[in-house]
Amino acid sequence: MELNSDFDARVLLDADAMAWADSPQPGVQRRMLDRVGGEVARATSLVRYAPASRFDAHEHALGEEILVLSGVFADEHGEYPAGTYLRNPPGSRHAPRSHTGCELFVKLRQFQPGDAARVRIDTRDADFVPGLVPGLRVLPLHEFGGEHVALVRWEPGTRFQRHTHWGGEEILVLEGVFSDEHGDYPAGSWLRSPHLSQHQPFSLQGCLIYVKVGHLPPAPDR
Repeated sequence: MELNSDFDARVLLDADAMAWADSPQPGVQRRMLDRVGGEVARATSLVRYAPASRFDAHEHALGEEILVLSGVFADEHGEYPAGTYLRNPPGSRHAPRSHTGCELFVKLRQFQPGDAARVRIDTRDADFVPGLVPGLRVLPLHEFGGEHVALVRWEPGTRFQRHTHWGGEEILVLEGVFSDEHGDYPAGSWLRSPHLSQHQPFSLQGCLIYVKVGHLPPAPDR
């Protein structure tokens, strides 16, 4: 399967408006945002676990990144409430489940070679630091090579300078409305902008976004 697999194209999806599709595992559904491959795929998805649903133990040969959006996600290593950021590195193994049900933002098989960090961050208790402009606060989540992942909180009326995305940019709007000269993106919007794309973002009412940059290299390197 190939879905939004042209990484040189800009993609905008209203993920909250997409239908849930059943996965092969009973009780687990997903909204596919991008995908290259079959059941074993380079993929970005929203994933929903019904209460008491689970997966059998499995290995993540090329890594897994998770942001828990609602509910409580769990595996044999612990329980992860909404707001938890996880990175399970290549070669890691677990048996995920949810007693109460949960919704996740999941990225599979997208770790850079050599990135072996296991990350567990409860973003609800973490400290945001001042950003590059007044009204912007940033919670760094992970950095490796040229890749950076963070949560960014925009106070109402915050504006950022026009800039270029070396290695692309990916955004999931978690709260409020994020905007740029191309449009307005309410909570649930997913945007992927390619290598060397440009924009001048702002937020009139304020927002919270997940941001990943530097992970979409030029086409010859992919």
